[in-house]
Amino acid sequence: MKNFITTQNWSRSELQDILDFAIKLKNKPHQPLLKDKSIAMLFFNPSLRTKTSFEVGINELSGTAVILQPGKDAWPIEFGENIVMDGESEEHVKEVAQVLSSYCDCIAIRAFPKFVDWDHDRTDSVIKGFAKYSSVPVVNMETIEHPCQELAHILTLQEHYGDLTGKDYLLTWTYHPKPLNTAVANSSLLIASKFGMNVSLLCPSEDYLLDDRYIEAARENCALGGTSFDISYDIDTAYSNAEIVYAKSWGCLSFYGNTDKQIASNNQYKHFIVDEAKMSLTKNAVFSHCLPLRRNVKATDAVMDADYCLAVKEAANRKHVQKSILSKIL
Repeated sequence: MKNFITTQNWSRSELQDILDFAIKLKNKPHQPLLKDKSIAMLFFNPSLRTKTSFEVGINELSGTAVILQPGKDAWPIEFGENIVMDGESEEHVKEVAQVLSSYCDCIAIRAFPKFVDWDHDRTDSVIKGFAKYSSVPVVNMETIEHPCQELAHILTLQEHYGDLTGKDYLLTWTYHPKPLNTAVANSSLLIASKFGMNVSLLCPSEDYLLDDRYIEAARENCALGGTSFDISYDIDTAYSNAEIVYAKSWGCLSFYGNTDKQIASNNQYKHFIVDEAKMSLTKNAVFSHCLPLRRNVKATDAVMDADYCLAVKEAANRKHVQKSILSKIL
């Protein structure tokens, strides 16, 4: 049994195998590969692309998707160990994971961090709790990483460029009025570095650096692949080398859990919006974003509507890579 929680636990060749099969499923979407299989999908947070792409994809493969929202149409769940459950939670992940394992062939989890204490949130306790007590494979639909988005991102870039080895890849922070999850940014570093690209991280300041584990993983992946990793705080310099621009807003860990300070900090950097002027500095780069995206806040209309914008294609590819992941692990 193999879980799909982080791409760091999968080799580049294993991930490429998933991508190659995703192309086959894209060309022939309706196959009975999940016939008589059921996937329990637990959504602790809202979803548009993830819920739709998983549910439709499972149906196209003749499987059954069981969608649950703990705290709404399912009981609230406790994840702490050795505690007295006298709060809102009605049952523990130990029982939930075991029971769902007896009903279903796979458990998929979407659970964002609580944005209170990063030292706790970085443990990824929800999905790891399910992985610990489940007897069936567990899939990450986004926690503090977003591996399904990673693979859709790479598939889209491979469809555009072919081999990505040696491409100059820029992950840039972009403005948002609220502090957001670091998951897509974390995953961007992991996957770009694993697929042989020169990776550059552009932040407004050191406050916006991602968790050390992802910085170090990117450095190690690049070192193994003979490529470079660097961090920049200068917009013009960072954009000038880019062949791929991937934008995401995230809250700075320095102010984690302090919403007022996060918002005040973000508001200093509205000029990080991705616009035509910045894209004109690149080496005819493509642009993408995981979506959802606030137009004229994160990126301008001109960038989003440009031929070089791959965001919608990337979103569409979510369905194909997820079908491939489920087919492989089941």
